[in-house]
Amino acid sequence: MISLLQLGAELGRDLSPCGDADFSAKPVTGVHVSELEDPTPYLEGGELLLTTGMPFASSAALSRRYMSRLGAKNVHAVGLGLGPWLSVVPQHVVEASLAAGIELAIVPDGVPFQNVTRAFWRLSTRDDTSNLMDSLGTQTALARAATRPDATRAVVRGLAQALGGWAAYMPADAGSETVWPASTSALVPDLRAESIRFNKAGVPSAATFEIHGQPVVLYPILVETRIHGFLCIGSGRTLTKADRQIIMTVSTLLALRARQREVIVSTNNALGAAATKLLLHGQSEAAHMVAEDVGLGELPSRVRLLGIRLSAGDDPGLAARAAVRLAADPGLPDLAAAVDQCALRRVQDSILYLVLSAAGLGGTPSGGDHESLEQNALLGVSAGLEPELSGTLAAALGDPVSLGEIPGNLAVLRQATLQAPPGRLVAVSASEDARATGWVQVLADYPRADLLNTVKEYLRARGTWEDSARALGIHRNSLRHRISVASGLIGVDLDDPDVAAHLWLALRRNETGLGTS
Repeated sequence: MISLLQLGAELGRDLSPCGDADFSAKPVTGVHVSELEDPTPYLEGGELLLTTGMPFASSAALSRRYMSRLGAKNVHAVGLGLGPWLSVVPQHVVEASLAAGIELAIVPDGVPFQNVTRAFWRLSTRDDTSNLMDSLGTQTALARAATRPDATRAVVRGLAQALGGWAAYMPADAGSETVWPASTSALVPDLRAESIRFNKAGVPSAATFEIHGQPVVLYPILVETRIHGFLCIGSGRTLTKADRQIIMTVSTLLALRARQREVIVSTNNALGAAATKLLLHGQSEAAHMVAEDVGLGELPSRVRLLGIRLSAGDDPGLAARAAVRLAADPGLPDLAAAVDQCALRRVQDSILYLVLSAAGLGGTPSGGDHESLEQNALLGVSAGLEPELSGTLAAALGDPVSLGEIPGNLAVLRQATLQAPPGRLVAVSASEDARATGWVQVLADYPRADLLNTVKEYLRARGTWEDSARALGIHRNSLRHRISVASGLIGVDLDDPDVAAHLWLALRRNETGLGTS
């Protein structure tokens, strides 16, 4: 922005302050020439107005009214050209300009007004060039910051420092905010509230509002038509063209990061869904191999199956995050961390299934109310482009089971999920028959020994080592080793009468080809 002081220094004797005062550093938005009695309809404010004084110089009353109108329009300065109408500046003109808060400059006789206009645009060109070079340097630094592991934080910090204010990035899915400086964190709740209103409006453009008396500009971070987050800025000053260019660069960098995350999440979801499908259909060994090959890591040995009821249009990701806030049955653990980290999830027949590690569940009972569920849903909806979660959202959590027991417990969990009251997370106890059916599947899938037949003969002999080993044609120590492996795989004691009874019946059903409903 060009100041009156800069313009005076550029023009020298061609533009001087009236009297003994010096020019101020007040910015000048433009130079306008007019001899109208009231030029304010053609002014925007902030200008240096050049005039010969013809409309007002002859009368003190006219001068006061003229300057008062300019002051009300926020004109910053008047350049009085001497010569045609005035050879000196009348005192009443000086007094009128002081009363209106307008600086008075003198253009000597014989100096064309065009000299002042040219000087202003010459300075503007230099200023724009300087700002452009500064902006390019800043943009280059921001682009480098975007390649760092903490790219979002580095870019937000760089933007705030470039603008001399603060900046905050808030993911639209209610993820963690990134703010700089740290003191700005106190504004996050208000910024979140504004972003929620922005979401519901569904207009993907910048918005300006006030928080605690300071102006804030909010920019949506778009990937195609989907809003992934919001960039909020408080600069404490008027943004220049160079500032806006830097902001657009940061917005683009954040959008690229959001797109990268979107691709990674989509790929991981597809891989996780493939492994989950195998688990739901009893192919635990195949699921282990898929998980290992695609980098999902070692599958947990003990899991709890979470079923979430979906309605048409419900987003599975939002539904999973909202499910942890449902009002829960007594004794159920906190699921928030486990759900957030869960890669094993799949939608099947209008139910989202999540395979949660039993060891990773928190001990604090989860719970929530309809207000918290609604807030969570609102935070997760991207600018109204996706439907809010329906009021029928409900979920069911099963008991800890081995991977092989999942198919046997699936029907019971599905029924409980479909019947759960809206807004509730209910507990589901695994049926003994279903668990036993799962044990049979685990034993049958074991590739290195015939554990299924070994356990069957062991139970037939009612736990007698000699009779079992003789029937199998193996040494008693070999039998002991196999029974130890089988007990470890299914996580039960085969000498427990209740376990032995249900497992024996499941083995018989398996022999005859009968399944559990």
